[in-house]
Amino acid sequence: MEQKQNKVTPEYTLDWYIKWASSIILIFGMILTSNNAFPYNLYVSCIGITGWILVGMLWRDRSIMILNTVALAIYLNGIVDTFFNQG
Repeated sequence: MEQKQNKVTPEYTLDWYIKWASSIILIFGMILTSNNAFPYNLYVSCIGITGWILVGMLWRDRSIMILNTVALAIYLNGIVDTFFNQG
C-alpha cells in the first residue's frame, strides 16, 4: 500500500518565486563558472545568493541566512579583488 505525501512548502507565494528564481540564477552562475566566464559568474551568483538570503529572512531560517551571507561575502571578495587587480 502506497502512502501519499503532502507538500509542506506553500506554492506561488513571494518566497516561492524568489526561491525558484534564485535557484535558476545560481544554476546559470554555475554554468558560467564551468565555462570560465570570470568575473561574470561572480555577478550572477551574487544575485542568486542575495535572493536566497531574502528567502532565509522570510522563513526566519538562520542557517540559510548565514550560509548565503558567507557565500555572498566570498563572492564579493572575488569581485573586489578583480576590480583592484585589473591590469
